[in-house]
Amino acid sequence: MRYISANIVVPVTDNFIKRGVVAIDESGVVVGLYKDDDLAVQNVEIEFYEGVLIPGFVNAHCHIELSHMLGKTVRGEGLPKFLAQVMKFRETSQDTILSEIELADQKMFSNGIQAVGDHVNTRLSADVKSRSPIYYHTFVEVMAMRKEDIQTRIDLARDNEFYFDSDHTSITPHAPYSCSKDLFKAFRNAIQEDNILSIHNQESEEENKLFRYRTGEFLDFYDEMGFDASAFKAQARNSIQSYLPHLPKSNKVILVHDTYTSLKDLDFINRQGQDVFYCICPKANLYIEGKLPKLLNFIPDQARMLVGTDSLASNDSLDVLSELKVLLANFDHLDFLQVLRWATINGAEALGFADTIGSIEVGKKPGLVLLEGMNNLRLTERVSLRRIV
Repeated sequence: MRYISANIVVPVTDNFIKRGVVAIDESGVVVGLYKDDDLAVQNVEIEFYEGVLIPGFVNAHCHIELSHMLGKTVRGEGLPKFLAQVMKFRETSQDTILSEIELADQKMFSNGIQAVGDHVNTRLSADVKSRSPIYYHTFVEVMAMRKEDIQTRIDLARDNEFYFDSDHTSITPHAPYSCSKDLFKAFRNAIQEDNILSIHNQESEEENKLFRYRTGEFLDFYDEMGFDASAFKAQARNSIQSYLPHLPKSNKVILVHDTYTSLKDLDFINRQGQDVFYCICPKANLYIEGKLPKLLNFIPDQARMLVGTDSLASNDSLDVLSELKVLLANFDHLDFLQVLRWATINGAEALGFADTIGSIEVGKKPGLVLLEGMNNLRLTERVSLRRIV
């Protein structure tokens, strides 16, 4: 048994405890959470740390198989040009891809990340995930713009799905700009009711232009990449309002990025009656589009807010703490305890791990992370992280 204490312990789902004590067994499971004057911890050896003790983070959106692409894309050119660069430069030797996946997994764990929602197009990350201390939910992406490609692409995704943890893998549409209406409709019959979907949503205004007017940079992107875009027709409404009604209402949906999601879109989503979460990837949003979502629009849905890193093709690190720093530096109305929930228990709920991680509670194995250099629970650039468990 280890008894671990810090200046402040933040369980996340309960009030923080000054000089609280967390008791964990040899496997990392929490067996007790105490105040420092509790009789249960009066005659035990306590490990005390200067700082704030929190549970491990949940990175709700990542592409670990793109970890070899660090520094290979150009910052600030917008989503269509970014996607073209990823497609042109993602091919390299399998040994390089595998070694960078392994390194990224190790770095995420040392960065205090306990669980990851990870998007894949191949099976290459399966072995690393099977050996990792991190909990993964793997989203196998499907893309198809021509009706005749749909079944082949779904079958390929099912083949890749086989290599990952069957309890935490699901097939998902990639994004509205890479999936036809027919593909979204096909998902009604192709997926199980308990599957989680994770869809790139409104990361660029060009996506909304494509759906509203069938204009904009995505048409140039399709021409450059040789894609048949004839399936796209002007919908006179934003993308989310065009595709969401075609998804089965029984499936949990994570909408990722949401940089250009409007209040009208959010009202539309709420009226659909679906189980929807919103994942913000601040550093990737700034890297690709130079813009952050209008978070005030999402405040009524705070229990639905998640945090992700995206990939090393659009970020310089896979570090949830640095994402939270960006959020708090750009939005004065947010505070640390508020966004900590987004990056812990909310992510655990969305990915189906809430019984195990996301908060410091008896019976859970959340990991313990120490934030050093905090004053009055304010997250500033000077705050650093150390994994304790």
